[in-house]
Amino acid sequence: MLRVLLAGGGTAGHVNPALAIAEIIRSHHPDAEFAFAGNPEKLEAKLVPQAGYKFYPIMVEGFQRRITGENIKRNIHAAACLIKTGSRSREIINDFKPDLVIGTGGYVAGPVVRQAAKMGIKTAIHEQNAYPGVTNKLLSKYVDVSMLTVEEAKKYLDPKIKYTVTGLPVRSGFSKITKAEARRELGFDDDTVCILSTGGSLGAGAINSTVLDLIAWYKESGMKVNHIHSYGGNGRETGFEKCLAEKGIELEGNKHLVVKEYISNMPTCMAAADLVISRCGANALTELEAMGRGSILVPSPIVAGNHQYHNGMVLQNAGAAIVIEQKDLTSQWLIDTVKGLLEDRERLASLSENAAKLYISDTNDRIYNALSPLIKDKV
Repeated sequence: MLRVLLAGGGTAGHVNPALAIAEIIRSHHPDAEFAFAGNPEKLEAKLVPQAGYKFYPIMVEGFQRRITGENIKRNIHAAACLIKTGSRSREIINDFKPDLVIGTGGYVAGPVVRQAAKMGIKTAIHEQNAYPGVTNKLLSKYVDVSMLTVEEAKKYLDPKIKYTVTGLPVRSGFSKITKAEARRELGFDDDTVCILSTGGSLGAGAINSTVLDLIAWYKESGMKVNHIHSYGGNGRETGFEKCLAEKGIELEGNKHLVVKEYISNMPTCMAAADLVISRCGANALTELEAMGRGSILVPSPIVAGNHQYHNGMVLQNAGAAIVIEQKDLTSQWLIDTVKGLLEDRERLASLSENAAKLYISDTNDRIYNALSPLIKDKV
C-alpha cells in the first residue's frame, strides 16, 4: 500500500496545493494512505484534520531579518525550534513510514523533506510562485523532482535540478459555470459589465480604499457597472459599508452592487466578472487563468521575496493583466484605468483571452506523471 507524507503550511497558499496533490494521487491509488506534517499553531492544523487526514505537529518558525526587540525574541524561539526539527522529523517519518514525501512550501516543509531525502526516501516539492520561497530553493537541490507552477520559477533555482512545469490545481467549481448563468444567479443584468474586486479573506486596505472611490465614481459619473466587492477583515475593522453609506451609496435594494466581508461563492462571482481587481497570490492567479478573466493586480508588498509581484508580472508580460504596485496605487489611477478598459472593450477582451491561454488545463495529469516514477515500485 502506498504511503505519502506531505509537509507544508503557514498559509492556505501552501496547504491547499498539498491537499489537492493528495487527492490527485488518491484518484489513481484509492487505497493509498496519507499524512501531513505541519505547524500546530498555523492554518494547516485546522485545514488538514478537516479534510480527514492524519496530522503530525512539528514546530518550525522562520527567522526575522529586521532587528527589533520583538524579532530578537522571535528568533531565539525559532532557533530553539530548529534544534528539535531533525529529531522530530525522523520521529514522524519512522512512525508513518512513507514511500514518498512531498513538500509544498513554508518553513515547516524544510526539515521534513530534507530528513526524508537523507534517509533515502523518494522526495518531491511543488512551488506555487514565480519567485520560489527560501525553503523550496534549498530543497530543490536534494529532492528527486521539483514541480513548478510556472516556467519563470526555474531561473531562480539551481540549473542542475530536475524539474517539470505542472501548473497549480484549482478549487472545484472553477470553469464549470458560464458568465450568463453566474449573472442570473447573482441577479445582475446580463449585458452590463461586471467587476469583481477582492483583497483576499483578510482584505487589503489599499484595495478597499481605492475601490470605495471607484464605486462612488460610478454614481457620480452615471456609469452603469455591476460590482462585487469583498472587503475582508480589514474592511470590517475600517467600516467599509459605513463608508459607502457616507458617500450616499446604499446597499439595500441596489441590484448593481454586492458587498460582503467574505465571498463564499467565488467561482460564481469570478464567472460573472469581465474584470477582476485582486492581489497576486498563486491560487488566485491560477483561478483567473482557469476562468479566462483579465485583471488589475496589486501585489502585496509584505510577502516574502516580493513573490506576488513576480507572480503578477507573469500575467502582465503575457498581456493578461495590468500590474500596479501598492505604493503607486491611487484612487484616480484605478478610476482612470477602469474607465479606459470600459471604453476599450477590445483590450478588456484581450486581457481575458490571454489569461485563458496561460492556463494549464492538464495540471492534475502533469502532477501525477511527475510523481509516478517515484512510486512505481511501491504499488
